[in-house]
Amino acid sequence: MNQTAIDTMDTSTATLTTTQATNVLNPHVVVRGGGHTFLQEISAGTHRFQADEPASVGGTDAAPDPYDYLMASLGACTSMMVGLQARKRRWPLDKISVSLTHSRIHAQDCEECLNKDGMIDRIEVTVELTGPLTNEQRSELMKTAANCPIHRALTHEINVRLRPFGGDA
Repeated sequence: MNQTAIDTMDTSTATLTTTQATNVLNPHVVVRGGGHTFLQEISAGTHRFQADEPASVGGTDAAPDPYDYLMASLGACTSMMVGLQARKRRWPLDKISVSLTHSRIHAQDCEECLNKDGMIDRIEVTVELTGPLTNEQRSELMKTAANCPIHRALTHEINVRLRPFGGDA
């Protein structure tokens, strides 16, 4: 995490009481911000971090932006699942490096996409596997990379239910 983001966090709330931890765990992720800035305080279970936007779009660049977190989630999940598979099979995988970039492209320029109208989000993922693996092992680990839970969530239907606090809608 960006050291600036850690330094600017409100340390008076950095330690959660048992009651606070219980409340935070249901819901698991809580994001709080003010109406005058992009900077957001995030808690996920007992973890605390921040999100912001780059200065070029009005943020202070004090923390990663939401797309950075989306890519980090996919990259971490990919790396974790590949490593787990290699450990289970006792394959000689030394290191995993997952590099990701996000862009917006015209849907008509995407050969494999079903939708041909408007713009779509594209995430390019490059997986580097280091170690004396066979070609077959590398191939199997790449299949695992394409099947991590976050990858599946992003490439399958997602149902996001947005409702006001205290409402039943």
